Amino acid sequence: MDPVEAHLARVLAGIRPIEPARLGLEAAQGGVLAADAVATTPLPSFDNSSMDGYAVHASDIAAAAAEAPVTLPVTDQIPAGDIRAVTVAPGTCMRIMTGAMIPGGADAVVPVEWTDGGNRQARFSRPVPKGNSIRLIGDDVAAGTLLLPEGTRLGPAQLALLAASGHGSVLARAAPRVAVIATGNELSEPGSPLVPGRIWDSNTYMLAAAVRQAGGTATRHRAGDDPETVLALIDELSAQADLLITSGGVSMGGEHDVVKAALSGSGAAMADMHFGKVAMQPGMPQGFGVAGRARTPLLTLPGNPVSAYVSFCLFGRPAIDALQGLAPRPLPSRRAELTGSLRSPAGRRSFMRGILAPDAATVTPLTGQGSHQLGALARANALIVVPEHVTGMEPGEVADVLSLP
Repeated sequence: MDPVEAHLARVLAGIRPIEPARLGLEAAQGGVLAADAVATTPLPSFDNSSMDGYAVHASDIAAAAAEAPVTLPVTDQIPAGDIRAVTVAPGTCMRIMTGAMIPGGADAVVPVEWTDGGNRQARFSRPVPKGNSIRLIGDDVAAGTLLLPEGTRLGPAQLALLAASGHGSVLARAAPRVAVIATGNELSEPGSPLVPGRIWDSNTYMLAAAVRQAGGTATRHRAGDDPETVLALIDELSAQADLLITSGGVSMGGEHDVVKAALSGSGAAMADMHFGKVAMQPGMPQGFGVAGRARTPLLTLPGNPVSAYVSFCLFGRPAIDALQGLAPRPLPSRRAELTGSLRSPAGRRSFMRGILAPDAATVTPLTGQGSHQLGALARANALIVVPEHVTGMEPGEVADVLSLP
């Protein structure tokens, strides 16, 4: 059996990053910058008010006090977006809204809460320093400085910064397009009537959600147990996706290993695959290669849902990172004390489902560690790692723990 690290290295060696493209900001969501983004203008690009209030000469209200307020005439109102060139004369003030351009002459803004809120004249009962409540040009980002470096994943805050800085598009590697395929004649769509011998398909929903959580986009597909149908679907989707993921049909020596059958024999011309055993539990049968006329990377996962999910965490998430030119993000790892005992087969690295305490000091193994038992997986927030040479661990021992995303 291959070590976990050897199979991961095989997957990463077979991934080529997506070619960068000039993407509009909406299309760039989830993408990764392929070049530094630089500020071409300062942010903000003009001095503006950080509060609703009054633009004043600070010296005009320097003597203001609660027992001796200063009253100034209000000569204008400046809403946000007003581009007029106006000037506050000494001894007067202007009403100003948040985000509005500071008028000439003014060197401070008095928040409306510190005044009587008047429209024709305003009463001030406290002084303010110069610069009060004014956002100066470039105080967020100066022109010519780095906004975001190459390799930045573009989420909501990053897209907001790019938009605020005037970037309508960026050079980026798009979020990987992943096609998830579940095989098996036994699968039915959730919500449909279930007949004996069938099960509702959970793997495509689970894996597609995991892909999106990892930064890709996902489509779901199902195929039966006919190798020609599976091969045709893989070939079709290879032209539409950056990564293919199958679940099921890769067990060792089974009569209905449809994925292996589809990609061997006459189907071998459309694929270059490696199938083998990985020294892990759950998830021993694994495969990786390229398939379809588009020679798209194909990750073949076991069909049992827990096996498929653990396999995706170990191999699928790193593949998505590699497609975007990023170093793989390992699951966060820590050490925690076991509150229960564990048993593991010799020669395999086990990934047992558990609940890591909020303080991360202890981890509790869950009952229901079978590779088909989704109930425990849905309750788990961590995987407890039992090394290949260890067959059992007892309460009080310290284990490596991987936090689930």
